[in-house]
Amino acid sequence: MQFEIERIVRTALEEDIGLGDVTTEVTVARDTVARAELVAKEDFTLAGLDVAAKVFKTLDSDVSFEKIFADGYSVHKGEVIAWLKGKASVLLQGERVALNLLQRMSGIASLTARYVAEVEGTNAIIVDTRKTVPGLRALDKYSVRMGGGRNHRIGLFDGVLIKENHIAAAGGISAAIERAKQQLSHTLKIEIEARNLTEVAEALRAGADIIMLDNMSLDEMRQGVELIDGNALVEASGGVTLETVRAIAETGVNIISVGALTHSVEAADISMLFN
Repeated sequence: MQFEIERIVRTALEEDIGLGDVTTEVTVARDTVARAELVAKEDFTLAGLDVAAKVFKTLDSDVSFEKIFADGYSVHKGEVIAWLKGKASVLLQGERVALNLLQRMSGIASLTARYVAEVEGTNAIIVDTRKTVPGLRALDKYSVRMGGGRNHRIGLFDGVLIKENHIAAAGGISAAIERAKQQLSHTLKIEIEARNLTEVAEALRAGADIIMLDNMSLDEMRQGVELIDGNALVEASGGVTLETVRAIAETGVNIISVGALTHSVEAADISMLFN
């Protein structure tokens, strides 16, 4: 994770600063020291403070960054979440990158927390997907955890998820699962996507460990859960919203994957103010 943070921060700073911050260079003396605060402009779940600190310390290791709260904490409008002190030029150069990352991460954590709250009291857990911004996956998935959700596979390398195009290319559900079983280590589970109850039954007979109910109605989900009867984990996926997630959880599924956690997130409102 630390390596990923360093890579993301350096790439973002290079993109933003380029050959130099011309505005700061012509308006602020190099030896000017400033204090600043990061302020919540609305209520949200915090994620990304260490990433924001890394932005400033990459520019100048002497910058002081004092966290008031920890990631995962619910902050309220008007609260100061961190204090900074250092060269004014450094704070100005790092401001936009730090806020971009912190606001996105806190937005993801906040949305995730809302989904988690909606399914409280059921047996379902909320997980993310691979629908992340390219290059930011490590931060996106960390933010989901800070909101109380869990991570689905990180990438193509750490889990088997047989989807409709794999099924078509392999010659069917049974053929895909059988081929996977012949080659996989016993330590890896096999998840497969099912679009209807007929496919659920076939996946169950073929020995899938996890069966994803893809874009099914609530009634189909209930029937799918009953059909599987605890012989595989059941994941619901496709078109999940805050308005529908509770009803989906109450069908008895074990896992609800929500692409919107990371692909449609609204950034939290945070400002950096000199004082």
